[in-house]
Amino acid sequence: MWTNENRARYDRSKLRYPSDLTDAEWGFVGPLIPPAKRGGGKRTVNIREVINGLMYVLSTGCQWRAIPKDFPPKSTVYGYFDLWTYDGTLDRIHHVLYVMCREAEGREASPTAAVIDSQSVKSAEKGGAASIPMAMNAGKKIKGKKRHILVDTIGLLLHAVVHSADIQDRDGGILVLSTLFGKFPFLKKLFADGGYQGPQFREAQKKALPGLVTEIVKRSDAAKGFQVLPRRWVVERTLSWLGRCRRLAKDWENLNRKALAFLHLASIRLMLRRLCNQS
Repeated sequence: MWTNENRARYDRSKLRYPSDLTDAEWGFVGPLIPPAKRGGGKRTVNIREVINGLMYVLSTGCQWRAIPKDFPPKSTVYGYFDLWTYDGTLDRIHHVLYVMCREAEGREASPTAAVIDSQSVKSAEKGGAASIPMAMNAGKKIKGKKRHILVDTIGLLLHAVVHSADIQDRDGGILVLSTLFGKFPFLKKLFADGGYQGPQFREAQKKALPGLVTEIVKRSDAAKGFQVLPRRWVVERTLSWLGRCRRLAKDWENLNRKALAFLHLASIRLMLRRLCNQS
């Protein structure tokens, strides 16, 4: 929380761009970047500047061709982004930082409870052979995609899936749970809203994660106006945190894989600042 006493710790005005990594943040990320492949010429690209370029695109939402000239060429920044998305580097960085954040909070590395929810996002106009057709979320009248996220009880991202907006929450939720692949073996409790209730989700969840118990947190029928619901507010807050990155304000990506990569990159940005600004 920002206060008059600790506001200076959050000040990024002395950086070239507010999105650039500080020395402390680079100290966490730098060792996690894989070295160049053996053979051929030595790597001449400044990897820290590549990360800064990615953070600039993420934070400002600019086009790839609009990256400022003091970063490496857009083809280089995008090339590393595509490579790290494909070979799992971003996922590995995310997981290592997640464990660090959990330990910094005095918690076990693997959580026992999680909260699930989805966010429908409008898609921008796209073209090209690799484009994935947009779909309509009939309930929210949004044509685009859904970001389905799973977070722990302190709001850190555990897992996410990006899919078309016409897939219902109960089906997308099963897709999230079935692609964990044993990554968080101690999960015992799942909190969800009414979109995940019913026998279809319950039976599919038992097949995907037999030891998981789902608790549906419903809004009271007698409640009027805004109401903070137990546990569900945690995942809503995480979506708000991630939404500070303007690249996520709309779906700009042709491929779901790239949209998911920007979601992970936003979570990495969040965890880096959390690790470097501990009170």
